[in-house]
Amino acid sequence: MDICTALEQLRALQQRQYAYYHAMTILELDGATAAPRDTARGRGVAMGILAGEKHKLLSGEEVGKLLSFLKERKEELDFLTRRQVEELDRSYVQLSRIPAEEYMDYSRLLSEASEEWRRAKEENDFPAFRPALEQIVAYNRKFARYYDPDKRPYDALLGEYERGMTMDILDGFFATLRAGLVPLLRKVAAAPAPDMGCTAGHFPVEEQRRLSDELMAVLGLDRAHCAIAESEHPFTTNANNKDVRITTHYYEEDFLSSMYSVIHEGGHALYELGVADELQYTCLAGGVSMGIHESQSRFYENIIGRSKPFLTALLPRLQACFPGRLSGLGAEELYRAVNRVEPSLIRTEADELTYSLHVMVRYELEKKLIAGEMEVGDVPEAWNALYREYLGVEVPDDRQGCLQDSHWSGGSFGYFPSYALGSAYGAQMLDAMEKDVDVWGGVGRGDLSQVNAWLREKIHRHGSSLTPAQVLENACGAPFDPKYYLDYLTKKYSDLYRL
Repeated sequence: MDICTALEQLRALQQRQYAYYHAMTILELDGATAAPRDTARGRGVAMGILAGEKHKLLSGEEVGKLLSFLKERKEELDFLTRRQVEELDRSYVQLSRIPAEEYMDYSRLLSEASEEWRRAKEENDFPAFRPALEQIVAYNRKFARYYDPDKRPYDALLGEYERGMTMDILDGFFATLRAGLVPLLRKVAAAPAPDMGCTAGHFPVEEQRRLSDELMAVLGLDRAHCAIAESEHPFTTNANNKDVRITTHYYEEDFLSSMYSVIHEGGHALYELGVADELQYTCLAGGVSMGIHESQSRFYENIIGRSKPFLTALLPRLQACFPGRLSGLGAEELYRAVNRVEPSLIRTEADELTYSLHVMVRYELEKKLIAGEMEVGDVPEAWNALYREYLGVEVPDDRQGCLQDSHWSGGSFGYFPSYALGSAYGAQMLDAMEKDVDVWGGVGRGDLSQVNAWLREKIHRHGSSLTPAQVLENACGAPFDPKYYLDYLTKKYSDLYRL
């Protein structure tokens, strides 16, 4: 085999890999949005077969030979091709360890578990979801050993979402957050709280859908390449940088829930839409890690979306979408209301200060489940106890407790810490961005073009061609440091609560 033939085979391999990914992505999207109820079984059969074909494609002997040939000649390869070979080789090693039948069975299980979770949440019935969750946990324990038998199982799972992340690193990170946030939370709790009544009222779904359209326009999302749908739990999925989908949900008594889910998912979408064309249909397309991905969603949702300049610019649009309901609302009043600090039950609607405590609850439970130190049946009681300990709230039912997130039904053990990491990454990115562009001048005019351009250049366009640490250092000029996050929160909430 010569190098030209090998490179053509590499290109063809990745295009076939993309085809399976695209098909499975659309099936998952359909299952969560438009598909009728009780259709998971047929979808699961299709997902299992596609997963088996994907496994066969990426773990075959011929692929191993191709990658070995290219690794031996890596000096002849350009940077992006070398990175493709490195990432494909990592996948090849992992998949070669996983029996094809197990891989297919797991894909079928996740497809069916998604619908079982949705029904269990609606009916507040954790026991109905328990059998599926027990199987998912067992598979994750087993797959963790396949991924990296030399690591602790949960460390191996963490590495699938944030390369190089370990429990030791996260334990230190969360300890730093607790040390900085708990005293600030105590001061905030003792101060007068903003009034949320200014955002109360009845907001019909059709009017909220108009607001979603307005928000997507303000964010700079190209509707020719980004669609929005509705699902039980908001999420973003992408086929390529010309086809990204986001979802939201609507509560008629709480327009802020959908408003901030659209901004959050919009941040994910901007990342995927901004990945360079030259990376499409290769294994380097898409965001590099969930921590970096969540840095984008949390950046837009909180740092931009809950800022006074942004809300000042957005207020006239809000008043136009909801005629008569917000006519007397001022920007300062809205700013204080959407940044009210109050321990709550639902992670996706938590304020910035208490948000990481919600993540810590899930992190502690996941560690025990994967280590075999807790049974799935004990999750509701343990969840409720941690919410009592960390947030001081009583969980009234499992729907608002351990069934609130979709992640475990999708097998995403090791994902949750990415939310806290992403929040901290975002604050460090803001510090660097403010040195380069007039962030708040543009945002205050409702113009996010400079923010979007900076992120696209520093982060989005690179896709997965750089490691998470390299992406952060490329953007910020320094390694990750959680002090930026603590400094950001301390300044913002000290000013808000006049501490």
